[in-house]
Amino acid sequence: MAALSAAPPRPSVNFLEYWKADAREVKTFRGHSHGVWTVAFAPDGQTLVSGGVDRLVRVWDIETGRLLRSMRGHTHDIRAAVFTPDGQTLATGSEDRTIRLWNPKTGAPTKLLFTRYDHNVCSLSLSPDGLMLARGSHNKDIKIWEVTTGTDLMTLLGKDALDHNWSVCVAFSPDGIHLASGNDIGKIRVWEVLPSGEEKLLHNGHWVDDAYDGTEQRGYFVEDDGGFQKAMDYWIGALTYTPDGKLLISGSRDTTIKFFEMPQLTELRTLKGHSGWVRALVVSPDGRVLVSASDDQTIKFWEIATGRNFRTLKGHAGGVRALAFSPDGMQLASASWDRTVKLWEGGTPPQE
Repeated sequence: MAALSAAPPRPSVNFLEYWKADAREVKTFRGHSHGVWTVAFAPDGQTLVSGGVDRLVRVWDIETGRLLRSMRGHTHDIRAAVFTPDGQTLATGSEDRTIRLWNPKTGAPTKLLFTRYDHNVCSLSLSPDGLMLARGSHNKDIKIWEVTTGTDLMTLLGKDALDHNWSVCVAFSPDGIHLASGNDIGKIRVWEVLPSGEEKLLHNGHWVDDAYDGTEQRGYFVEDDGGFQKAMDYWIGALTYTPDGKLLISGSRDTTIKFFEMPQLTELRTLKGHSGWVRALVVSPDGRVLVSASDDQTIKFWEIATGRNFRTLKGHAGGVRALAFSPDGMQLASASWDRTVKLWEGGTPPQE
């Protein structure tokens, strides 16, 4: 009875050939009243969730394009959404300084994670086993929670006590041992998560040492009203690892994408092509294709081995803020400031 094995074998798709063949828009999900910050596929590949400025977590049926439910609770922009690998829990992070855990099947809220001194949550990453959740925010520390209990497990703080730049972007390594973080001035750190929680490596990443090092150059400056005035030019918009963990890839407000060889965080190459802030990066399941999204309203496909850009999609009418591959890698979802989520497919176009 081998046919009843738990998981079907992965189709051995060469995703470079698949996405080189075509990338066509197959669906547009409409319903958000404002810009969309984040999109995520459920692990079963049947639903999609999105969240954004309108503070609602929306669950969509991929087959029909129908809105299944809207989950209320957040009181400010929803910036990040991630599913646990079993699909039982959805975590969403918001500028209301909280992380909410939901049952995505029923829409019921299950837990609320926050600490008293938290700041806007702008990035979430789950460990591959789904047990630990890390968050990046408008604060210098990185918090890690235990998903099942909602316990605040640890706080990661850099070695330089005078460094008050914000850890805005986080990504667990595929083996779950390390966490990469990017900050608002473009620097990249690698941390050992367990047992030590220590900063292992620090790389200048996208940061450029200017002769003038005033507060404005340090990331942001605050005028008398205490308002947030200026995002730093090298702000990290996205971080991702290749599935084998050998490369860490970063995207920045400086419009470039950088490849770093792990575990030493050695800079390998810089990809240029976008004309706006690079906000999202995803890698195909076979590690051959990188897809990037930018405020320049485009989605670009790159061959990871060569760094060559082989396709650019221009379907959105606003900055593209998030990307997600379906679990099988055959579909790509994109979320945009134009209030839509779009679904794309590759491969040979179907015959009319």
